[in-house]
Amino acid sequence: MNIDMQYTIDRLVKILETPSPTGNTKTVMDFVEKEFNDLNVSTYRTKKGALVATIKGENDEIHKTLSGHVDTLGAMVKEIKSNGRLKITQIGGYSWNTVEGEYCIVEASNSKLYSGTILTTKASTHVHGSETSKLERNESSMEIRLDEKVNSAEDVEKLEISVGDFVFLDPRTTVTESGFIKSRHLDDKAGVAAILTVAKYLKDNNIAPKYTTNFLISNYEEVGHGASASIPEKTAEFIAIDMAAPGEGQTSDEYNVTICAKDSSGPYDLELKNKLVEIAKINNINYKVDIYPYYGSDASAALRAGWEFKHGLIGPGVDASHSYERTHKDAIENTIKLAINYLLKD
Repeated sequence: MNIDMQYTIDRLVKILETPSPTGNTKTVMDFVEKEFNDLNVSTYRTKKGALVATIKGENDEIHKTLSGHVDTLGAMVKEIKSNGRLKITQIGGYSWNTVEGEYCIVEASNSKLYSGTILTTKASTHVHGSETSKLERNESSMEIRLDEKVNSAEDVEKLEISVGDFVFLDPRTTVTESGFIKSRHLDDKAGVAAILTVAKYLKDNNIAPKYTTNFLISNYEEVGHGASASIPEKTAEFIAIDMAAPGEGQTSDEYNVTICAKDSSGPYDLELKNKLVEIAKINNINYKVDIYPYYGSDASAALRAGWEFKHGLIGPGVDASHSYERTHKDAIENTIKLAINYLLKD
């Protein structure tokens, strides 16, 4: 099976470099939609702004749906402080210390972009001494220092920066010669790039999947309700392609595709999990099986919303999830291979 991994990495880098915190995903969704259309895959948008792309299969009475989410962690302006700094509120679940010192962009109400840095309110050890390290990192102690000559709330307001404006975290995307991809937001842009490559493989090789296949690109996963609506009605099996989480006590790593058996929502469908394991074994795909105690996916969100189908979760291992993340192209390639073989199986 010849996978065009250069296509995968090129698209992944482009998606990573396009800001898309939950609630502000139109630009990146336009890009993903164009990629599907360039592959001659039909698409439509849901009322919620998600994207559905469809490849007709040999059997159109039963559908399979693969999902990935393009929304990411980020922030919003919560308050304009009297000294010209900005207080922020989180979008998605991350620890404040993981964004300390990070460069960011504030998208003002007039669409102008302003650069800045996320710092604590006591960032200088020369001023605050030991208080700098002792300070608890939370919403009250973190702020944005804008790269503009602003010293008051009025100065900031003249820039047309307002409460509710979006803040984009600098992804700092790097692809190494050894095949690692280092970046924020690999969760779940690595999954979206994998889905595009699955569609490309089917179209390039003129292969019809066994069942009509939908690719659902959701845009509210990081806040818990990404795939809670607008799933194609004929879906009998739903697989979220999202990051796996390597770490102490986990079997996942940065080189294999991981098949999730259980997360915080409970077990995934046993029959579907076993089918995915069997497919990986038969096709010599490097895989792991793992459990995540602090994790939810589009698949679990769909079941909570009342959808009825078998649900599964697979994805590439992403180290330091919800921080400065890293994966390897091997993990993405193994994810692509498992997804393709799953779609070609009866």
